[in-house]
Amino acid sequence: MADKTAVDFWFDPVCPWAWMTSRWIDEVARHRDIDVTWHIMSLAILNENNDMDEAHRASHKAGFAFGQLVTAIRDELGQDKVKAAYDALGQRIHLDGRGATDAAIFDEVVAELEIPQDLVERAKAGEFDDAYRASHVDGIERVGQDVGTPVVAVNGVAFFGPVISPAPKGDDALRLFDGVVMAAGVDGFFELKRTRTRGPQFD
Repeated sequence: MADKTAVDFWFDPVCPWAWMTSRWIDEVARHRDIDVTWHIMSLAILNENNDMDEAHRASHKAGFAFGQLVTAIRDELGQDKVKAAYDALGQRIHLDGRGATDAAIFDEVVAELEIPQDLVERAKAGEFDDAYRASHVDGIERVGQDVGTPVVAVNGVAFFGPVISPAPKGDDALRLFDGVVMAAGVDGFFELKRTRTRGPQFD
């Protein structure tokens, strides 16, 4: 039997493109023997020295708070809870169309996942911020500073993306995954890109 394909996925919960790529990975996981590890990264950290409009600033601020929570969950409650937190956040932010700045989302996710309030307060106080930044740096250093989220690594070889809309299903999802695995196996392959012609299309 072939070894499992190791997949590492770095996400910022507020990014719609990362959300759709994560749904593709979920689809692949239903049909292929892959081992996925979910990692937090941060558009707020990535852009902390850049000028931005107020809408992006507010979204990044909310995203940073979500990232603090996810990091605390990872460190004390484990990987399964990380995925559950991402799913719960993404459902509200993206599928329900509430956006990242809806202040109720944070508390709703805490309640849904039964996260201990002490852990929530420690996360808000910044106890896990160093680990949060370390996770972000780990992902971004694999691909360079001129990208965003998601970052996906296959068997240790990382790329920005794939950026997809909508998330492919069935055979289309598997063909794309096979292509990414093949590209990751070619030493010296770095980039394949075209301009996006559509926005996020959620299921």
